[in-house]
Amino acid sequence: MNHIEKYNFWLNNEYFDKETRKELESIKGNEVEILDRFHTDLSFGTAGLRGKIGAGTNRMNKYTVSLATEGLARTIVHRGQEAMDRGVAIAYDVRHFSKEFSETAARVLAAHEIKVYLFKDIRPTPLLSYTIRKLNTISGIVITASHNPKDYNGYKVYWEEGSQILDDIAEEIIENINKVEGFSNIKLMDLEEAKEKDLINYLDKEIDDEYVEKVKELALNENIDKDIKIVYTPLNGTGNVLVRRVLKERGFNNVFVVPEQELPDSDFTTVGYPNPEDIKAFDYAIALGKEKNADILIATDPDCDRVACMVKDNNGDFIPLNGNQTGALMVEYILSSRHKEDTLPKNGAIVKSIVTGDLSKAIADKYNVATIETLTGFKNICGKANEFDKTGEYTFIYGYEESIGYVYSTIVRDKDGVISSMIIAEMAAYYKKEGKSLLDKLKEIYEEHGYYSEKLISLVLEGIEGSERIGRIMDSFRREAIEKIDNMKLIKIIDYLHDDTGEPKSNVLKYYFDDGSWYAIRPSGTEPKIKIYIYSKGENALDSENKIKAIEKFTMDRIKTIK
Repeated sequence: MNHIEKYNFWLNNEYFDKETRKELESIKGNEVEILDRFHTDLSFGTAGLRGKIGAGTNRMNKYTVSLATEGLARTIVHRGQEAMDRGVAIAYDVRHFSKEFSETAARVLAAHEIKVYLFKDIRPTPLLSYTIRKLNTISGIVITASHNPKDYNGYKVYWEEGSQILDDIAEEIIENINKVEGFSNIKLMDLEEAKEKDLINYLDKEIDDEYVEKVKELALNENIDKDIKIVYTPLNGTGNVLVRRVLKERGFNNVFVVPEQELPDSDFTTVGYPNPEDIKAFDYAIALGKEKNADILIATDPDCDRVACMVKDNNGDFIPLNGNQTGALMVEYILSSRHKEDTLPKNGAIVKSIVTGDLSKAIADKYNVATIETLTGFKNICGKANEFDKTGEYTFIYGYEESIGYVYSTIVRDKDGVISSMIIAEMAAYYKKEGKSLLDKLKEIYEEHGYYSEKLISLVLEGIEGSERIGRIMDSFRREAIEKIDNMKLIKIIDYLHDDTGEPKSNVLKYYFDDGSWYAIRPSGTEPKIKIYIYSKGENALDSENKIKAIEKFTMDRIKTIK
């Protein structure tokens, strides 16, 4: 069916409820809106679905959620009774319809006689990963759109290791989705019936308690300044309870929570775009930080898997740390602390994505810790932890990527804003006791290892036209590469889509220069964006920044010519 036929099918078929058909009636005659909602089916991207909430095949709604879950259910049933009995853990965040979508998924799984463990209320995404491992479920689902705007929601699938599914499982789920042949073929069981049959079990705070204890065990130092002043904002998301609880139980008594962003708000009224990577998300935290004379500001995104921080400088202003800087600081703090205690494993490794900076590698080399690179996304980063479990080649210590995602240890196999908030607070308190801020420590790291700079450019190109232009940009860069930018000579190109890299195929191009600088370009896997990652290494801060500007000018001038 074409998009008009799909629209009319949904509009006139009583399988779809009155609210759905009423919504579709309201866009009758709006060709652009109908095309956008029905030109394609919302498909599995980074380990699941993500899209705007609304009626249509290209939207997040209870029907697309039930279809995805039907594919997952058939994948589990194919593995037999043991997998079905192990079951699926389900968590959800603060977004519109998150609870309803989680219950829809639970009802589909129960209809296939697959046991479900469903959280009664909102929970951080990393807790879902922990729960899968704790309960030994075959799979897990979290309903979240992470840091996207309020009109988005999403559906992420995890496998038995506690990490997001890789391509092999995703392809199997997609294959099973394609076999469904219509929403009316999807099984659903009434919630009450499922509870009576012991197919749906609700999880309570016992899991929270165990997780919090495990997180606190990851503390690296007690000889720290616990009077450090911290402002924290959960950005109206799921981090509020557990981040505050961990910090309190670790002894941080001067934690001030942004009151306007403390409680759940599906509309993210005070922030709009709830992404702590965007400095605007810190507006309220900065105001409270100045009032309380805070040392650091910490913000987690709505599902609390990502975290960002700002640090007070000598002038009393708050300076943002980007994901590469925070990641490098954490690598130095974790490795130096464990080196001092002689607890570093002989085959230890940190894992980072291919578009994350190289400063952490220089630090890891100093402590004889390996650095492993993998494709973007924590499904790949924690996929390495799973791989190490089997091969024993390395011991996973820490994983991160430049987009403010970090995880220390392996109790969780995904980025974790709860663990990371504790480590950031602890390292800030540790260096404060030494008379230093995190900015001072970062400067020391640059002086020791070289001046690394970075810039991420994200171009938002929405809709069909945007998607097609992204394709043309990638094709152009793939066809032709410039050999020199200023004094930086191109020495290597890696095409992760066509070259044999040992990693799964991915639409990423990476260009290396002879001075240690490089840039990469790729379409986002979860948003309508093309991303350009620029990294430089210089003799000093100015030299490094000038190299960034030169690479940025070249790439952006070229992109502007590709219509």
